Order: sequence, then C-alpha cells, then structure tokens
Amino acid sequence: MILNTVAEGMRKALPLKYCGAVIVAAGNASRMGGIDKVMAPLGGEPMIARTVRAFQNCDAIKEIVIVTRPDLIQPIMNLCGKYEKVKAVVAGGASRQESVGLGMNALSKKVKLVAIQDGARPLITGAVIDRTVRAAHSYGAAAPAVPVKDTIKVVQGGVVLNTPDRAGLRAVQTPQVFDFDLLKGALKKAEQDGAAVTDDCSAVELMGMSVKIVEGDERNIKVTTPIDLKIAELLLEEET
Repeated sequence: MILNTVAEGMRKALPLKYCGAVIVAAGNASRMGGIDKVMAPLGGEPMIARTVRAFQNCDAIKEIVIVTRPDLIQPIMNLCGKYEKVKAVVAGGASRQESVGLGMNALSKKVKLVAIQDGARPLITGAVIDRTVRAAHSYGAAAPAVPVKDTIKVVQGGVVLNTPDRAGLRAVQTPQVFDFDLLKGALKKAEQDGAAVTDDCSAVELMGMSVKIVEGDERNIKVTTPIDLKIAELLLEEET
C-alpha cells in the first residue's frame, strides 16, 4: 500500500510532456447566417482572440498554432501575434482533418502532446485545458465531455430505430489532447481508409485506442449558429 502511494505521488510529480495546441478556425461558418464567426465580436473583442488567450494563459500549453482561412491569416496575426506562445498562423485545408494535419506540421519538434481546439469554443477555461492535458499525459488520449441531457433517438428514414441509455452518453468537447505521434498516425490511417471522422477522438478510436474522458464544462459551448453566439454573450455577461 505504501509503495503504491509513493509510486502514485512520483507519477503526479513528473513534469508534463511538452504540449502544443492547434486551434482550428478554418471553417466557412455556413450556419452563421452571413456572420463570420471567427471574427464575430464577443464581449467587445473577436471570438478567436478569447479562444487563443485561454491557451496562452494555461501553463500546460507551451506553443500554439492557429489554422484559419487564407483571408484571415493577417487579421488573426494582428490580433494574436502579441501572444508569445503563438508560433504560426497557417492556412487550413479542404477538410477539418486536413486542417488539423497542417496545424500539427507547423508545431515544433519539441511537441510530444498536441491539443486540438475548436476556434469557435471561446469560453474554454484553463482548468478544462489543464486537466485534459494531464489525462493525455497519463493515458495518451483524452477529451472533456458533459452528460447528455436530452433523450437521444437513433433514426433512419424518419423512423426511430432505438433509444440509447442516456446514462452512458456524453457530449464531447475540445480540447482533445493526444500523444503527437498517435494522432498523426490515426489521421493518416483515416485518410487512407477514406473514413469520415467527426472529431479527432474518432480517428484514434478507429485504431482501437481508448480515449480517457475528463469532466468538461457546460459553458464550453461551440458557436455554430447565431443563437449560440447570443448564448455565449449571455454567459459572458453573467461573469461580470
């Protein structure tokens, strides 16, 4: 028992692996009704600035690469170039998978863990980032998640096929954090197999790897529609 306690204490004391973040903000915001969500004002500043600052201020993150549309590279550099952890702002690809890969390529060779973050999650906190990085340090792959509140139906052709037990369902958020080489290999295999993955965890899961789930934050919403932007504004107002 004493040996186990000492070993656990030593594991916790080990320094975290060098972690870089890829913040993906390369989408065309097709559901935003003409609003460019990357640069949409939120609490008096562009949304992307809030996302990047959370990673800048988190000690577990050592460097940052932002992936965006070509037309936004310079505006984002102007906004975020003041943060010393931001090493590059690069153009995204034709798909999210490709954009993540391009962002990873721009990280330094020192990176052992990589955190993939949606640029459209501006309310992410340092606490969520930190605990996800720490879980990935131990398990190789980790993601924050929150319990699903609604009853979920599996539907095909407009007909309900079944109703999964809500107790075992989670809504997964970002950042999703991985061993760098593991994610690199998983994304490459998914591309070779023509597998359409909706998040980076899915690519790793296809290789038979388990992903550790940590406690997420209900405020860590993804801004996808104009209504989401209004909700984010309300959540920010509650903080003041």
